[in-house]
Amino acid sequence: MSEQVKALPARNTASVSGKTISWRDYLELTKPRVVALMILTSVIGMLLAAPGVPGWSVLLFGNLGIALLAGAAAVVNHVVDQKIDTVMARTRKRPVATGKIAPVDAIVFATLLACVGMAILMVMVNHLTAWLTLASLVGYAGVYTLFLKRATPQNITIGGLAGAMPPLLGWTAVTGQVEGHALLLVLIIFAWTPPHFWALAIHRKEEYAKAGIPMLPVTHGNKYTELHILLYTLMLLAVSLLPFVTGMSGGIYLIGALALGLRFLQYAIRLLKGDDRRVALNTFKYSITYLMALFVVLLVDHFVFF
Repeated sequence: MSEQVKALPARNTASVSGKTISWRDYLELTKPRVVALMILTSVIGMLLAAPGVPGWSVLLFGNLGIALLAGAAAVVNHVVDQKIDTVMARTRKRPVATGKIAPVDAIVFATLLACVGMAILMVMVNHLTAWLTLASLVGYAGVYTLFLKRATPQNITIGGLAGAMPPLLGWTAVTGQVEGHALLLVLIIFAWTPPHFWALAIHRKEEYAKAGIPMLPVTHGNKYTELHILLYTLMLLAVSLLPFVTGMSGGIYLIGALALGLRFLQYAIRLLKGDDRRVALNTFKYSITYLMALFVVLLVDHFVFF
């Protein structure tokens, strides 16, 4: 899009309500809620990788390393999106957007997190997990944030692969190898990502347009986006049944996946029929519940039948 971002003037640290920088500001840079969801899927990947419970060392150091690298990617996202964040209501109070934390300080922080995370994974876990996690960081912070986000309305479809990696990272932390069932977990999150983000994009359409980000509702309209949310939700429902079809899970997971998926489908249909921003927001919120519940049901099924 040709529209330029009209950013609010950045304020320096001393002028932000006279407040000093605290550890909470740096924590906010890491997007802890997003990282927490990623670690949930990573833990589940670890627990599904083999019968029984993995050793405490893998659980502790594997997830710590993954979390640190995910946090580093989030910090880079804050820096790259500084101007965009100043024009969006939900992001304009972020520490880099307000000028409370300088971009150079944020980059130093991101580098420190990434180096420590890589060292932990290389020494305490295994090299495969370390390099795959680093590749995810580069994919999110580099390919998606720097290029795809501003280049195409299919940004989240293509860039979603980086965010789908945590269960595979957890799996490789335990087994040291990439296996088919782990890739099924990645595929589920990959299919989940577009309807999840497009629902939010409909709710925040005006802000994305103001920021010059070519999200699908901005470039193609709500109805086109809602149709694609419905189609991707149908695909997600089909993909979510693959663990049962391939023998990875049993009947408990099948019932749970069908119930959760049909509920997601109901939201998608309501959104297409009503074109309501409130329904879009509710769809977005349910999508988060859906993903957490689906992986928890898969985990319960695993320990009942292993």
